[in-house]
Amino acid sequence: MKLNAKISWLMGTVQQSLFPYLDESLPDPLTEPEKRLVKILELIQIEQHVPVSRRRQWLGRPIKEREAIARAFVAKALLRYQHTRSLRNALLSTPNLRIICGFSKRQEVPSESTFSRAFAEYARAGLGTVVHDSLVKEHLGTELIGHISRDSTALPGREKPAKKIKLPKVAKKRGRPAKGEVRPLKRLDLQRLQTAQEGLAELPKSCDKGVKKNAQGYMETWHGYKLHLDVNDCGLPISAVLTSASLHDSQVAIPLMKLSAVKVTSCYDLMDAAYDATQIWEQSKALGHVPVIDRNPRSKKIAPMPQHEAARYNERTSVERCNGRFKDEFGGRSVQVRGPDKVMMHAMFGVVTLFADQLLKVTGF
Repeated sequence: MKLNAKISWLMGTVQQSLFPYLDESLPDPLTEPEKRLVKILELIQIEQHVPVSRRRQWLGRPIKEREAIARAFVAKALLRYQHTRSLRNALLSTPNLRIICGFSKRQEVPSESTFSRAFAEYARAGLGTVVHDSLVKEHLGTELIGHISRDSTALPGREKPAKKIKLPKVAKKRGRPAKGEVRPLKRLDLQRLQTAQEGLAELPKSCDKGVKKNAQGYMETWHGYKLHLDVNDCGLPISAVLTSASLHDSQVAIPLMKLSAVKVTSCYDLMDAAYDATQIWEQSKALGHVPVIDRNPRSKKIAPMPQHEAARYNERTSVERCNGRFKDEFGGRSVQVRGPDKVMMHAMFGVVTLFADQLLKVTGF
């Protein structure tokens, strides 16, 4: 079934069956943001992926509560609640929102500490990545993607940078290796031999200091992380990876490329000059893609990009727009948790909600 047909069928069911039922059941008429939330929740189906608690049912709160909390965190990302306390207050004061998320009574809304424990469970289980992979597989797995645009965005954190361990400097030998001498592979060369999961496992993920040049040419610094995204032409995020803020973008390109290649079929890889490395060019070609990468001059004059490549390179703005929407509309500027697992979970709630919202916009719903 084509993408438009899938979404059309699902949204037709929501509008013809679910909305009339909700209008009869809810105490107040649905507002437009609430209707948008219902559509996104029906599209994501996050409750189907919530990990089952190992506790016996007669201990603690029922398992169903964890599903409602997961839906509430999607509402938090969409409705731009900065803190869990703000989300909980909204659930207590807005009957429609409470019932949509799955809490039938005001007394069923859990405490902030329960929200925090549930969030930690989701982070340990990698719930956000599981839901996102499922969405990509269902809606884009059989589609042909023209361009995959790759870039990263700063993700400021609320924690102190981890102390770096100073390793003893090892003098690098120049020239060709002697007969029988084995020199350690560089990270990019090693990544070409590894799977995507092996390459990602070796990347640093702790909070540290990041530095980058902004659009005006000034250097900016932040403490926290980087979120690396692969995005298609429609602005739908295909893959997401969290790393330390100081890690150079080129160190994530090869495993991220392999990760996306397993999920979707694409033709072109679009990247800026930060990704201009021989190993990245070769890996893109090895996957059957055509790399279009802006050249890094490295103090040398380079030939301008051919006109047909420059036209394709302009499509790379899709990842910049996606990064902008994530930061401005889906919680990218309001990270209130600590630790890479929890920060990744916060980011993935935003990425999953962004994916669903953008999918509805692209298909006209």
